[in-house]
Amino acid sequence: MSINPYRTPLLTARETARHLRMPESTLNVWLSVGSDEPLVHAVRPERRGWPRVPFVGIVEAHVLRALRAGGLPMDEIRKAAAIVRAEFADPYALAKRRIATDGVAVFVRLADESMIRARDHQHAIKDVLEHHLRDIDWDDTGTAVRLRLHHYPASAEVVIDPRFGWGSPVLTANKVKVEDVVALWRTGEPISAVAEEYDLTETVVENVLRQAA
Repeated sequence: MSINPYRTPLLTARETARHLRMPESTLNVWLSVGSDEPLVHAVRPERRGWPRVPFVGIVEAHVLRALRAGGLPMDEIRKAAAIVRAEFADPYALAKRRIATDGVAVFVRLADESMIRARDHQHAIKDVLEHHLRDIDWDDTGTAVRLRLHHYPASAEVVIDPRFGWGSPVLTANKVKVEDVVALWRTGEPISAVAEEYDLTETVVENVLRQAA
């Protein structure tokens, strides 16, 4: 079964929030505010509690989290997202490559026009956005295809890539799911055995467990 980045649900809201290191309550608001045009796109789950966040929604949440980290108040985030989507004439603009160039300029302009009034917050938005947008890889059409989870060290790079692990975070090196590494360790296996099972170094396993477990 092929994965549609816009329509195939990959993660629950809880899983998405955990992987992005953000409050689940915040993500739930972003998923539900304005049913016609939510801040983060979702699909109707097949059953209650099943995944509802597609890959495009994961990337949107990542970008919005960066705006929040840059100092944009919660009540202004929706306004900012709406302006960017309208300016680019694309409901998925938050998950397109233009957000890494033109989009940063738009957000900085909004900040400079006193959407947020604290001194130098416009510079914080620019710096934080550019830092977080480096975690996204794009295809030739400018669509996001892979998201690096930057809280994992470079020696144990972990990504969300719909082509592997059905959207569950995987190690870039061998596409092993992080949850499989953690699950084996939780059975009581020593780190050395986990490393041998998944053809990883003990240092990589330790780094994965430190962040994921």
